[in-house]
Amino acid sequence: MMKDLLIQADMHTHTLASTHAYSTVTENAKFASEIGLKAIAMTDHTGNMPDSPHIWHLRNAKRVLPRELFGVTVIRGAEVNIADYSGMLDTKDSDLDWLEWVVMSYHRHYFPDFKPADPETVTAGYLKALENPKIDLIGHPTASTFPVIWEKLIPAAKEAGVAVELNESSINTGKSPAKEVAEMLRLCKKYKCFISVDTDAHFWSLIGQTPACERALSESEFPKDLILNSDWDMVRERVLSKHPDCGI
Repeated sequence: MMKDLLIQADMHTHTLASTHAYSTVTENAKFASEIGLKAIAMTDHTGNMPDSPHIWHLRNAKRVLPRELFGVTVIRGAEVNIADYSGMLDTKDSDLDWLEWVVMSYHRHYFPDFKPADPETVTAGYLKALENPKIDLIGHPTASTFPVIWEKLIPAAKEAGVAVELNESSINTGKSPAKEVAEMLRLCKKYKCFISVDTDAHFWSLIGQTPACERALSESEFPKDLILNSDWDMVRERVLSKHPDCGI
């Protein structure tokens, strides 16, 4: 019997094009179909991340990736990086134009001799990066390596029309402390800011599996109508608002 899923679209997943992931587009989409997902975003890394594919890989997705695999809509996306605390992204706008879904994240690999910065500095970088209208989602913002001031970040994300992510992988690996997760959800509820509940899956069997996120949502009494990807039609409307000719 198929388990009822919290989400209808997994909006942050990786393929073996990100070389620390281990599955193909086909394997990810096939499993998504088997568990009842309606859509999946392929969001491999960009820029100078050690495991990112050449930019041609992301550009070419628009030309060659099928719109549907096994009845699942395939969204051509990427996970771009905030390259420094000034909010500069590692991917040019002209390359983002090829994408239909842009996850924006901090990663420690961009910072030599990395040490966590103070929340004011990290938050300032987020706020500057949010000025880019091509961003759709802030990836794993609860990670303790990049602490934030939630009372500044969440209203800014709401104003920019950008969702914030509740990331299954980040919770399961201990990178996102429960205190940060709860505070993010509290502020998203307060400001009515959309979240996206995603797996950040690096292997096909993790696609759509969100038990840790579901526990956090239950503990926070978080309203389902603020979970963007709990409803494929809401995600589809969001994508089409920026890419009306993409054909989803």
